Order: sequence, then structure tokens, then C-alpha cells
Amino acid sequence: MAKGLFVTGTDTEVGKTTVACMMARALKARSVDVGVMKPVASGCVAVGGELISEDAQLLIEAAEVDDPHNLVCPIRLKPPLSPNVAAMDSGVTIDLHLVRDAHRNLASRHDFLLVEGVGGLMVPITDDYMVADLAEELGYQVVIVARAGLGTINHTLMTIECARSRGLNLVGVIYNGFSQETDRSQETNPEVITQLSTVPCLGRVVWTENGEPDPDGINIDALLP
Repeated sequence: MAKGLFVTGTDTEVGKTTVACMMARALKARSVDVGVMKPVASGCVAVGGELISEDAQLLIEAAEVDDPHNLVCPIRLKPPLSPNVAAMDSGVTIDLHLVRDAHRNLASRHDFLLVEGVGGLMVPITDDYMVADLAEELGYQVVIVARAGLGTINHTLMTIECARSRGLNLVGVIYNGFSQETDRSQETNPEVITQLSTVPCLGRVVWTENGEPDPDGINIDALLP
């Protein structure tokens, strides 16, 4: 079985894919055989008659793997909704066996897997199976991606509390969205969260003036297998 990390977030659109791609490139640069997986994705787009997850495609490109798209992202849904509602609106049933089979296949292909969840830990994949359940089932250490600015203390501490209540093994938090000229909340939030939760800060992703994230913002050494 491959070693790996499960990447979750405090919310949707918090930068999980951006951070996961940075991690994939950095691990690959350290000669780690890294595979990627986005088990469930909503808001997919139709390309050539097939639904494609743009997040999964970015992960594939970052890790430079040739794994098939439907293996990296076995559950793809078009409506940009929680997976359980997107499946209902699409008239389909989410088959978790597809996720488990794809995960076993990818774990056999690679030494290390980066698995990106959908939304946050309490997003329902089915009506009775949350993202937290998937993270617990896979058994990987969990990295939380959080926003840098005001409001992140509450969201991040709640996510940490949820992860601990589920027995998940938290490795740390990565804060995304710093500008080059940070405000006071961005300066203090990581320290406050670390102090209150004892969960370490693994990086601060600063965005440059040309709209690109600083690739040196994450402590990759803390994530190496």
C-alpha cells in the first residue's frame, strides 16, 4: 500500500487544488514517485462527450503522471453542488466501490499518493458518507488548507476539531492566499491557530504580483514519506 496525504480544506474554493499541485511538483522534484487522486468531483465540464474534472486534470499535469482521468477521478458530476445533491440532480447513484477500486489501483502504481477531497470534511458524498469518512477509511495523514485572512481562525479550528473527533491524523495546516503586503490578521492567524490547537503551520502560500503562488511557501520536508 502506498504512503500518502489527504488534502482537505476549511471550505470550498480555499485553494486545495493549488496547494496539492504545489505539493505534487515539490515531491516529484525530490524524486518521490507521487500519484494523485480526486476521488469525487462536482462542477465537472463536458469535453468530447465525457465529463472532466478540471481539478483532477491540474493534479495530473502537476504530478506528470499518465494515469487515466477516470482512475484519478472516478466519480465526476456536472452540477456544482455537494456530491450527494449533484448525483440526485443528475439521476445517478454514487458508487463508492468505484472510489475504492481506483484507490487500490493508484496505490499499486505509485509509492506515494496525494488525495484531494471535495469541499471540507463534513461535505456529504452520499447522504450517509462524508468526506471525513473517506479520509478515515483511506487512513492517510491529513493536511488542512485554510484561508490566510480574517475568519480563518473559526473555520480552521472547527475543521481541526472535526478531524480530531473522527480520529484523523493531522500533520498540519497550510495557509493560502497571502498577498505580498499582508494585513495584521494574516500575520497573526497562523500563530493563534497553532497556539490554540497545537497543530503546526506547514506553510504560507504567498501570491505574487503576477498572480502566481510562491512555490517555496510549503514545508515539503515535513510531508516527505
